[in-house]
Amino acid sequence: MMAVAGWRIWCCPSTPRRNLALTYFGMQLTLNFLWSPVFFNLHRIQLALGIIVSLAITILLFMLTSWKLDRNAALLFIPYFLWVSFASGLNYTIGTMNPSVLLREPELPTAYASLVKETLDEQGFPGAEAWSATPPVNFDRDWQGHSPDPQRSTEVQLLWNAQTLFVRFAARYREITVFADAREDGWRDQLWDRDVVETFLQPDVSDPLKYKELEISPNGFWIDLAISHGEKEELYSKLQRRVRLDEPSKTWVAELAIPLSSLTKSFDRSLTWRVNFFRVEGKEEPRFYSAWSPTHTPQPNFHVPSCFGFLIFR
Repeated sequence: MMAVAGWRIWCCPSTPRRNLALTYFGMQLTLNFLWSPVFFNLHRIQLALGIIVSLAITILLFMLTSWKLDRNAALLFIPYFLWVSFASGLNYTIGTMNPSVLLREPELPTAYASLVKETLDEQGFPGAEAWSATPPVNFDRDWQGHSPDPQRSTEVQLLWNAQTLFVRFAARYREITVFADAREDGWRDQLWDRDVVETFLQPDVSDPLKYKELEISPNGFWIDLAISHGEKEELYSKLQRRVRLDEPSKTWVAELAIPLSSLTKSFDRSLTWRVNFFRVEGKEEPRFYSAWSPTHTPQPNFHVPSCFGFLIFR
């Protein structure tokens, strides 16, 4: 019905009113396209509400402008206008039922990566002195920000130099569950089906649906992925890693050395990245899904870029 209406107006004699109607037609198509990814992928409920209300207004303007050109074209938009009005009401209601979603952005946390000036060790990692000088972030709550479990707390620290981003996880655990097999270099698909710590990095914030995912397990297996609009592929980051398991204290420590060239084409320390850290532990569901910046989804889901915190290089 939208296509037929647009075609009927297109076939009308060229006049300022006909051109204005076609402009409104193009505007409503654009707003129609924008609403779904903003609402469903980014979970930006307030922004989505503004888009869909604008869409309803643009549809109405098309109908009013088309009325004197082709009444049938205008009438074909009535079901569309009614549906978008109903969806606007749903959007508003969902927003009022989820105030944490509306207020989330000002509450997003910030992590800091400190410049490491000391000489790296023989394995290419910073020494203990460098790590002690950078501030950690800690989390032990689930992906919704509830149910703290101090015996599964996670500490994360970050360092950087001109070539590399270093990430260090120190994780307390109840029990360890890992895969027994991996690729020759330790890369393991579906690594998140066992115990892992995870880093999601978004150097380029211009496209909120593109980011990097890097994970490591207590036995040193790892995975690196480039995520783009829900699709994933191997990142080929050439990261280095090392893991230390301390059974008496029930902790494991993982360090990652990630080449900056695999994360961004041109590293600019003055830019603020988006970042989130996650933890998964447990043999079977319900497993422990923990997030530094909670994603607030009904079911465990770490792929919510709008909830990523901020990463500042200093």
